Amino acid sequence: MLSYQHGYHAGNMADVHKHALLAWMLGYLTQKDKPLSYLETHAGRGLYQLDAPEAMKTGEAAAGIERVEQLGWFAAEHSYAVALAKVRAAHGAAAYPGSPLVAEGFLRAGDRMVLAELHPQEHAALAEVMSGRAQVLKEDGAKMALRLVPPEPKRGLLLIDPSYEIKGDYEAAAKLVRQVHGRWAVGVIVLWYPILTSGLHRSMIVELERALPDGVRHEVRFPPAREGHRMVGSGLFVVNPPFGLSAEAARLSRLFDGLTPFSG
Repeated sequence: MLSYQHGYHAGNMADVHKHALLAWMLGYLTQKDKPLSYLETHAGRGLYQLDAPEAMKTGEAAAGIERVEQLGWFAAEHSYAVALAKVRAAHGAAAYPGSPLVAEGFLRAGDRMVLAELHPQEHAALAEVMSGRAQVLKEDGAKMALRLVPPEPKRGLLLIDPSYEIKGDYEAAAKLVRQVHGRWAVGVIVLWYPILTSGLHRSMIVELERALPDGVRHEVRFPPAREGHRMVGSGLFVVNPPFGLSAEAARLSRLFDGLTPFSG
């Protein structure tokens, strides 16, 4: 299905969780002077404007990145704050990076980035914003990942970030993680998933923890961005987590645990 467009949700609390830990991992991985591959299965458009009608309509950025910056969650030297500052300097104060631009801020000349996005308009926007800085494919992300792993360079990170528009996305995501790990044992595999009031993620996580017991699961909860909003949390399942990730995740957990309901 191709109806999902992240512009309505950019900068929400799930993005804060996902992008803060993604930026931390990439900041850590790029400290070592060895080339890196970054792959992404559902890349979106890469760049969002939080003053656009879509973002203003939902108010999710106001309840997300705008709120946590007011609360001072991230010091200027934190990898997430560094990524945000780079994008705002290039694209304006209301700009918000999707994961491709978060990653691009850390990758070096010898690193490789491959992004997949099937939605025609999102793909076109992504290709424009990442022109010359990444290989942007209009291709099914799962097929891309299985075709390219193990990548060259072999050291690297894969982000799997489906829209979860249909229930089958959960089963497909778990299967993809297992398949990729079977072909790329050393790769850092990062799966994001929403925590909804329906609890649809639970069977997927049970399956992943059974198949990959050394993986790290990190989940946070947050107040709904608006009345009736079904997303009440965000999760990451990480295979081959970089050293120190658990400590950074625990720091984030304490911040999320202290949130009070958003008043607008």
